[in-house]
Amino acid sequence: MSQVTLRLPDSLHRRARLLSKRDHVSLNTMITTAVAEKIAALETVDMLNSRAERGRNVTFAEAFAEVPDVEPPEHDRLSDDQ
Repeated sequence: MSQVTLRLPDSLHRRARLLSKRDHVSLNTMITTAVAEKIAALETVDMLNSRAERGRNVTFAEAFAEVPDVEPPEHDRLSDDQ
């Protein structure tokens, strides 16, 4: 495991410390989780971009053409307030 010295603005440090206490985790766990979430988000974008580059509009159109043009069942419809 590695150690990192991190400089945070006081306001961000205070907020992170308060939130970590609220969630009953250490500040270290809070920061580690935040970094992991950011990495996951960025890697997800990279993966989606990579898959999009391999995709073909023709293939999409062919697959989409096979989807029936019917209304969704009542239980699967969006309500007007969404």
